[in-house]
Amino acid sequence: MSRAFVFPGQGAQTIGMGKALADAYPEAQAVFDEVDEALGEKLSALIWDGEIEELTLTQNAQPALMATSLAAMRALEAEGVRISDAHLVAGHSLGEYSALAAAGALSVADTARLLRIRGKAMQEAVPVGVGAMAALLGLDFETARKVASEAAQGEVCQAANDNDPSQVVVSGHKAAVERAVALAKEAGAKRAMLLPVSAPFHCALMEPAALVMADALAGVEIAAPAVPLVANVEAEPVDEPARIRDLLVAQVTGSVRWRESVLYMGTTAGVTEIWEIGAGKALCGMVRRIDKEIACRNVGTPDDVKAAVEALNG
Repeated sequence: MSRAFVFPGQGAQTIGMGKALADAYPEAQAVFDEVDEALGEKLSALIWDGEIEELTLTQNAQPALMATSLAAMRALEAEGVRISDAHLVAGHSLGEYSALAAAGALSVADTARLLRIRGKAMQEAVPVGVGAMAALLGLDFETARKVASEAAQGEVCQAANDNDPSQVVVSGHKAAVERAVALAKEAGAKRAMLLPVSAPFHCALMEPAALVMADALAGVEIAAPAVPLVANVEAEPVDEPARIRDLLVAQVTGSVRWRESVLYMGTTAGVTEIWEIGAGKALCGMVRRIDKEIACRNVGTPDDVKAAVEALNG
């Protein structure tokens, strides 16, 4: 059985995530300690006992979700699961950083600091209220892309996330995104609605953040990952450190090609099982809508870890 480990992105955060893992596995607790030390603050206290509004701030959510994913990965490793038990790794947006840390390409401390920088830079790239994102449900990617292009009218409006066959997210100037919502409904979308996000991610308006990340990544060591990463920007595997660095910069303004990434894993690479490692269950939902032949399991709690280990050894 060919397997891939995938790591969730923003939106999966909840208060208390990862606490049961940290209580059950010293190795998981060590991840949260390492992230706290790298950031010079008790992010773990916010994750476990804070307010969801503060956790949801981009600069907090990004390192917090990475910490939770890495804690789950360390718990799996404590039970004998190796990263090499996967043939590929991938992550949705910030989850790409979690995937690279899990595969040994980035240290946990560097990943935490990079995601704090990334979160701040993405938040500050566009003044609040200038940008927006919207989910278009029931349109294929090509139709959604045409809708975005028609809605732009001289402003920015791009297909930001190609999540699955029935869900595309567009991003850009608020008025243009609102036009896209109206046009999507005319084009037959089942639903089209603005998303409660703080900035228009994965579009050209994020160029200031891409420049910040180019500087930040230039000062960080990236090793070859233990298993190849299916990159968001290209939906193909990469394992060369310089190329990974370039793609992480391109990812800030580029589309998250998740549907194509899953199709690559299943159709081209022969992946038959995907493990979603960390908080939430959104990626498994997408996987099921993309390729019904791929089995998907969530690994976010001690019980999930035990079940995954039993399945692997069974």
